[in-house]
Amino acid sequence: MVLDLNPDTRAFAKRYFAKMNKEPTMNQAAYYSATMSYLRAVKAVGTTDSDRVMAELKRMKINDMFTSGGYIRADGVMIHDMYVMQVKAPQESKYPWDYYKVVKKMNGEEAFGPITGLCPLAPK
Repeated sequence: MVLDLNPDTRAFAKRYFAKMNKEPTMNQAAYYSATMSYLRAVKAVGTTDSDRVMAELKRMKINDMFTSGGYIRADGVMIHDMYVMQVKAPQESKYPWDYYKVVKKMNGEEAFGPITGLCPLAPK
C-alpha cells in the first residue's frame, strides 16, 4: 500500500479498510485530507464564505496523515512532499499491501515548482 509511510498513514489505511473492505489510494487520502482541511478552515472562521475560508486555508499549515507542513500557495496549489516509489520484490514485502518502498522524497517546492505567473489567481 502506498499509505505505509508512517503510523498515521497506516492508521488511516486501517480505518478506511474497516469501512470499505479495500485499501485506500493516494487520491482517496488526498481527498480526505482536503475535505478535513476545508472543514477545519470553515470551523475556524465560522462561515462558509469562500473568500474567508480560502484566506484561512492559505494561512494555516496542513498537518495530517497525508502531509506534514503542507500549505496553500498564493495560486491555490497545495504544496506538500511527494514520493518517488518503487514496487518491492515479493521477498521484500512483510505483510499484505506492503508493495512499495520510497526511492526519493521530494519537498513540496521541488515537487510543484515555482509560481510561473501563468495562473490568473497568482499575485502579479
